[in-house]
Formats: sequence, structure tokens, C-alpha cells
Amino acid sequence: MSLERKKIPTYLGYLATAFLLAFPFVYSRADYDFIMHLWITAFYYAILASSWSLLAGYAGQFSFGHMAFMAIGAYGAALYSNYIRFVTNPTGTCTEIPFFGQYLIILDAQGVTSASNSCLDIARETLPRGTVITQPSVWTGILIGVLLGALFGFLIGRLVLRLRATYLALFTIGFSEILRAAISAEIDITQGQAGLELPPLFPVGIFGYAPTDKLPTYYVMLLVFIASMGIMTWLVNSRFGLFVRSIREDEEAAAALGVNVVKYKVRVFVITSTIAAAAGALQGHYIGIITPNILIILQMSLVIAMAVIGGVENIYAAAIGAIIIQFVLEFLRNSFDIGPFVIDMSIWRLVVFGLILMLTLRFQRNGLIQPLLDWFSRSDVAAETVAIRQQESIGEPGGGEA
Repeated sequence: MSLERKKIPTYLGYLATAFLLAFPFVYSRADYDFIMHLWITAFYYAILASSWSLLAGYAGQFSFGHMAFMAIGAYGAALYSNYIRFVTNPTGTCTEIPFFGQYLIILDAQGVTSASNSCLDIARETLPRGTVITQPSVWTGILIGVLLGALFGFLIGRLVLRLRATYLALFTIGFSEILRAAISAEIDITQGQAGLELPPLFPVGIFGYAPTDKLPTYYVMLLVFIASMGIMTWLVNSRFGLFVRSIREDEEAAAALGVNVVKYKVRVFVITSTIAAAAGALQGHYIGIITPNILIILQMSLVIAMAVIGGVENIYAAAIGAIIIQFVLEFLRNSFDIGPFVIDMSIWRLVVFGLILMLTLRFQRNGLIQPLLDWFSRSDVAAETVAIRQQESIGEPGGGEA
């Protein structure tokens, strides 16, 4: 009976996956686009919260820089799509690099207020007839953003591997704020607070759907969410997961037992940074514009709160918590009347959210979702322990009674 109960979360996971795959074709209410937007955003936050759970809950590295790696992925994809072009003939006016029979063009930085034509616009007048100018693939830009996230994850991981607790948190806050300030200041390249525009994930549409249709993006974000959860599940159930949990509990003891603490701390930092960068690149193309405001501390606090309320030491609980909280926060925007008073929930919803977080930290420190999952997964532990103790008692001299 207990074995069947342990399988219930697995069955529910398969059922939830089937539901999410079928949802866009069975939901037909008038608010279809709005609900689809909520799901896409919920998957985005679920990827961030679950990957931060792997970093903080499993590996014990409490970082405030997770959104910085998300922004690196988003800005990497945005800079690529805004400044890189391919031309079949040399322009003579732009920075150009021969590239497999073509020329890779790096456009000049235009800033926000510049009204002058780009170097490529000037070159159009003199380019030979038949010259083809190609905007690079969106997916290549996303790949570059992901690789940049991995690279910066490795560099920052190497820097912070000796830091713990408060020092690690302060370092990553500083890194995030420096990155935000740099993006805001480099107006010529990043356009500062005005933001960089990004093309949609499918600029010419796909399977008959227009570029602005949400269904293709829904499935892309869902598949990335499922893939990231699959990768993290494999990691936490492998020796990697065992080693990072041992580092979380006691670094010195783990090192004494032969665990390469430096290697595994850097690896978990790189893996979670890469996942965050992928989520940021996809979300940037979905929204269509990115600004430095994606790096404000409130956004990082929201991801942490989602993971904590769900259960920071369980990637599934963190992901479920993020999805639920995203929907709850959105539906809490609806105001209501109490007698002659009108309660504006667009203001009070964050107060309610903060209250839930405080109560969770005070009375349910393992989160609201994680205890439920633990109840299923550990359903037979008590019975097995009692059986082992009884067997040991029977085997002892004169131990005929338990």
C-alpha cells in the first residue's frame, strides 16, 4: 500500500504534463490570450525558482545573483539580434569579418536619440545588385545568451567558491547591481532604460501561427521547463546530487571524505546559471523588449520567495510554488468591496504575498508543497524503521519481546 502511495507523485506528474500539453487545445474561453500569457510567465518563473532551489536548497549556496545570469542570457540574445547581420558582399563601411563565404557585419552602436543611418543603411547605396542581407537566427542568439550565462556562471563561481552565507549573498547582490548599473550606463550599446527590442521567437510564424500567437511560445517554454526539470532530476538523483548535499551540510567533512568541494560548487553554479540564462533569453524574445529593471532586487526576491513558499530543498516544490504564486498574484489584482470601502488589490496583493511568506517562514519552514511531497516519498520509512528495530530486538539475547 505504501509503495503505491510513493508512486502517486509520479502519476500526478505524468497527469500534469499531459494536462499542460493539451491545455491550449481544450481551453476556449474569451480570456484565452491572457491565460496563455500567465502560463508562459509561470513556466519562466518555475524554471528560475527550481534552478535557484538546486543552487541554494541542495548545494547551500544562497545567491542573490540568479537574475543577473538571467539578464546576461537575455541581453546576450538581444545584442546579437540587434547588432549582427550577414551580407554576401563586403560593405566597406561596417566592421566586417569573412565568415564561410559571407561577411559577418557588426553594426555601429546607435544609442537612443541618434537619427543617423547605420553603416549598413549607408552601404546599401553602393552594394552590388543581388547582395543579400540576412538577419541572424533568433535561436543562434538564444544559444549565445545561454553560453554567456554559462561562462559568467563559471567566472563568478570561481570567485565565490570560498564564500559562504552572508558573504556569498552580499557578493552576488553586488554583482547584480554592478551589472544593472553597467547596462543602464552603456546607453550607446544597450540603450539604457529605454531597453533593447527583440524579435519574436518565430519572426515569420510557424505551422500557420502568426509571430504574435502565444501557442508556439507556450510549447517552447513548456518544453524548456520540462527539459530543465529532467536535467535537474537526473542531477539530484546522481552522485552529483549526493555530493552537493554533503557540501551543504558540512564542507570540511565532505572534503575529508574525498569530495572535490571546489569542483562541485563551481559545477552547480554553472549549471544553474545556464538554466537561468536560457529562461531569460526565451522570455526576452517573448516579451519583445528588455530593460535593466529585470535586475532590480524585487525580481530576485520574488524568485526566492516562490522557492521558499513551495519548498526550497525540493526542485519540484519550488517549481509548483512558482506556478501557483504567479497565478495567485495575478488573480489578486481583482479589487472587491467591503461595505462602503473598496479594497484595491493591485496595491494590497503584495502585502498578502508578504504575509504568506512570513507565515511560511514562521510555521512551515520547509515550504507548503515540500511536506506534501515528502509525505508520499517517505510513506514507508516509519514502517521500515519499526520493522528493523523489531527484528534487531528479536535477534538480541533474551530479546523475545519488542
